Amino acid sequence: MQAFPHRWWIAGGWAIDLFLGRTTREHQDIEIALLRRDQQALRKHLVDWELYYVADHELHVWPAGDDLELPVHEVWARRSGELRWRLELLLNEYAHGQWRFRRDQRITLRLEEVGAATPAGLPVLAPEIVLLYKARHAAPKDDADLAAALPALDDARRSWLAAALNVVHPGHRWIDLLDCKTGPRALGARRSGSGAG
Repeated sequence: MQAFPHRWWIAGGWAIDLFLGRTTREHQDIEIALLRRDQQALRKHLVDWELYYVADHELHVWPAGDDLELPVHEVWARRSGELRWRLELLLNEYAHGQWRFRRDQRITLRLEEVGAATPAGLPVLAPEIVLLYKARHAAPKDDADLAAALPALDDARRSWLAAALNVVHPGHRWIDLLDCKTGPRALGARRSGSGAG
């Protein structure tokens, strides 16, 4: 993805570990987030790859030229002729300069705050966004990711995540764990000038 000419970020559990600068657990795959508007550029970039989208919990060939619209958001990719899937690509919503949470588009962030580069130059999705997606199922690995990330989350990140959880998952057990000193802030105005890690 290094030469991909649009924004992208490593997502999922790897994003948490890259934010922390250490490996906290084993990971099954590599998830990459990008903006839905850039999906045809992705197709051109991965021209020699097999691309399948997920719908109704099944994989379907992604026909050339077709635009994937909501609720479809997940694409699996592997090099032509290989059996092993290499990438899980996650299409993210965007409008008016803001990233929008797919499950509830009232939850937004300025695009500049969606992620940042690691010291090695890898673009990483902000941990609070990763955790917001993980909160829906909150499986043991997701709880482990929250526990690992929590000490490194500043008040602004905790506050944004708590406010987002209050919107999409009122009463979620993670909200009390965030223990925000400043209280939930506006979901579209987290902070200025700081990146993901």
